[in-house]
Amino acid sequence: MKTIAVNKSASFEYFIEDRFEAGVVLEGAEVKSLRLGKASLSESFCEIRRGEILLKNMHIAVYDKSGAFSTRDSRRDRRLLLHRQEIDKISGRVHERGYTLVPLKVYFKDALVKVEIALCRGKHTYDKKQALKARDVKRDTDRMVKEIR
Repeated sequence: MKTIAVNKSASFEYFIEDRFEAGVVLEGAEVKSLRLGKASLSESFCEIRRGEILLKNMHIAVYDKSGAFSTRDSRRDRRLLLHRQEIDKISGRVHERGYTLVPLKVYFKDALVKVEIALCRGKHTYDKKQALKARDVKRDTDRMVKEIR
């Protein structure tokens, strides 16, 4: 499994409740660009529309050697492929309980491009401050342990 892009801010901004693996509908030039690692998940999000889940605002750089066959819109909406039961479960939780759907990472699984998405609840500012404090304490303890050795 080769990781292409990771959404680092998702774990800081949200409490991650449940994870799903989804396929993505892509064009050939986009896959070649992904093989070169030219993708970004920052500021991307998922939307449920008409029984489909769309990945919005994900940047995949335009592949240089594709010529006239490439898509010029690098941030177009991309459809995610999930089973109907998973889509119904996700849409029910998003609409009723105030969850949001966030992409966590894009990776290759064998020859297929997969996206890991998660049902998340938003963190408040005091939760984010506690996470920063815990990270600082962990960093300090690791530094102390390293100095002792």
